[in-house]
Amino acid sequence: MGGFGFCGKIGTITQMILVADTNTFLAVALEEPEKSWLVEATRGAELAAPAVLPFEVGNALSAMVKRGRLAVAEALEAWDVIAKLPFRCIEVDGRGAVELAAKWKIYAYDAYFLQCARQLACPLLTLDRGMSRIARKLDIGLLEKP
Repeated sequence: MGGFGFCGKIGTITQMILVADTNTFLAVALEEPEKSWLVEATRGAELAAPAVLPFEVGNALSAMVKRGRLAVAEALEAWDVIAKLPFRCIEVDGRGAVELAAKWKIYAYDAYFLQCARQLACPLLTLDRGMSRIARKLDIGLLEKP
């Protein structure tokens, strides 16, 4: 998957773990206004994401190219930036994610991030208000921009 993260289970926990969703990685790679807050908010934390992250990133970047928001070279540069970010890929319970997707009427890709945070019992870092709303209802902790 192009060197993305490390897929596996979290080992010895020595620092706070945050599950970061796709939009947070994209905001950093694409130099969005939230980048400085995201970098500061995650300083000292271990980032985790479900193993679908590379596919979700690829889909988002290709959609931006298709809509003319990014040139191919910019999308590839963003891919390379994200691939170098330190995070751990987590295998999540797909069945649990599908149940969440059905219950909350969301895409499975979003449900994988919620399921990941549930599995690891750690906060979710997202810029997506809909994901934040569902996370609150599921009693998943959130790290949000003030």
